[in-house]
Amino acid sequence: MSMQSLPRNDGAPGDESALAGERRGPDRRVQKTPRFSRFSFRNGRRKGPRRDDEAEGSFVDVYDSGVLFALLWIALMNAGDSFFTLVHLQNGGTEVNPVAAMLLETGRTGFVVLKATVIGTALCVLCIHKNFHLARIGLWTAAVAYTLLFGYHLLLFAL
Repeated sequence: MSMQSLPRNDGAPGDESALAGERRGPDRRVQKTPRFSRFSFRNGRRKGPRRDDEAEGSFVDVYDSGVLFALLWIALMNAGDSFFTLVHLQNGGTEVNPVAAMLLETGRTGFVVLKATVIGTALCVLCIHKNFHLARIGLWTAAVAYTLLFGYHLLLFAL
């Protein structure tokens, strides 16, 4: 028997359905899991989808350690990139990234704050959508790209 063919108990007084003793209130499963809930970072229960066919494109309450590691790694590499960019510019280097060059026009503090805000917002979006194929590609591409960029900065110091 499917869930849709079962009688519902909407919590109305005097409802004498077959499930009256089992459920209280309206069925909360009619809504999908929200992107953010009060359980997103603490006390959540869902680390994955309830059914295997819902794995792709589902939202969950708790984020696994692999995603947390990738997010922290990208944030750390972003901070390192900001620092090394400013050091290279002070030593006579030039910024070849036009977006970063535009952010640098706001000053050093503005550059660091704006860059951290933009990347932090992007990381939040990728975290929320971690069960979407494109978001996973974006997350791991960003992690690899920032690691390579960090290595490039270290190479510039060696030259």
